[in-house]
Order: sequence, then structure tokens, then C-alpha cells
Amino acid sequence: MTNDAITEQLTAAGRAIEHDSFAIIDAEVGPHAYSAEQWPLVRRMIHASADFEFNGLAAFHPDAMRAGLDAMLNGPRAIVADVEMICVGLSAPRLQHFGLSTRHYISDADVIERARAENTTRAVQAMRKAWRLGELDGAIVGIGNAPTALIEVVRLIREHDVRPALVIGMPVGFVSAAESKDLLRMLGEVPWITVKGRKGGSTLVVAAIHALLSLAEATQRQRAA
Repeated sequence: MTNDAITEQLTAAGRAIEHDSFAIIDAEVGPHAYSAEQWPLVRRMIHASADFEFNGLAAFHPDAMRAGLDAMLNGPRAIVADVEMICVGLSAPRLQHFGLSTRHYISDADVIERARAENTTRAVQAMRKAWRLGELDGAIVGIGNAPTALIEVVRLIREHDVRPALVIGMPVGFVSAAESKDLLRMLGEVPWITVKGRKGGSTLVVAAIHALLSLAEATQRQRAA
């Protein structure tokens, strides 16, 4: 890519560090079973976490990469996140280039009130609010913190025919985190990207989205060539 690429680091020093990091990962990772499309996303997750176990823990719906690229290239789209951390972690210029915007409702007063009244979590009510607002259909849903948010999204898909473009479900933790991702992996109706087990986090969701943005820019450049 050229130095002014949208999804590259903004300085030569930054680009060199990132490229060297990717080269080190490629040299040290050993064999993997990911496709040429999937590997850049897994590599960026390893880069974000310094954890080579994501080679094997990362899992993809068969249509995930195609769906993710289509969502990036055929915007505008919303990225609906379970927590603000994902929205803050995403590069604003990269999102703007592809016509993407972010949404999160975890701290909204009405979400907190409903969670208290119904004895549920704020994360559950945040996903329900996004659904009531019509923002889940066609969206990229990113969940890195709250297993209950992912469980609720799976329920909405199954019971209310909600159809996100892609679910990136990677909640971290010890209570229901692994189980929520197991539920996601059983979905056939909607493409998904996830990780097996307890590991996860908002940083990984951001890394996955940035990887998709980078692949989308590469596709744009190929089409323009």
C-alpha cells in the first residue's frame, strides 16, 4: 500500500513497526488452517494481544469474510457495539472512509432503568434498544465485553428474525463467555466471527474490524487499478 493509505499507520515509523510485527508473527506462528482471507484478521488479533493461542481459537462462519467485506464496501452501515470501548478504539478516519458509524447504548438512562426494572443486564437492554430502533438489521454487531449481550443477539436472530450483516462476538470472562460464543457458533442464519473459550475482549473486536477495513481498502484499490 502507499504511504497515504487509509488503513495504514500515519507515520513511516508506525508503519515499519506494524509491518515488522506482522512479519514476526508470520515467522513464529507455525502452521495454521486459516484461509488466505481469514489469516490477516487472525494475525491482527495476535498482534493486538501478543497471544498466539488465537491461532486455533479464532473461528469463522463460512460466509464471514465475504459478509464483512460486503458490509464495509457497500455502506453506509452501523457498527453496533456492546460497550463504548469498541467505538473509541476504532479509527475515525477509517470508518469515515467507508461510510461507517458506531452505536452503543450501554450507559443510556432508559437502558439502565429497564435493566433494573426487568432484573436483566444493561448489555441485554442495550441490544434490545438497538433492535427497537431498527439498527441491528444490516449492521456489524461487535461484542467484546458482555456475554449477555451476545446471548441476547442470538435470541433476537432466532426469535425475531433479526439479520445483522455480521456478528463479531468475542466477549471475555468466566461467566457465560464461552457458552455465549458456543451459541453463536451454532448459528447458520447470520455470518459470525468469534473465538473459542473464555478469551476475548473489546481489543480483539477492534482488531478484527480494522483487519476487515484493511482488506476492504485493498479490494478498493484492486478494483480501481
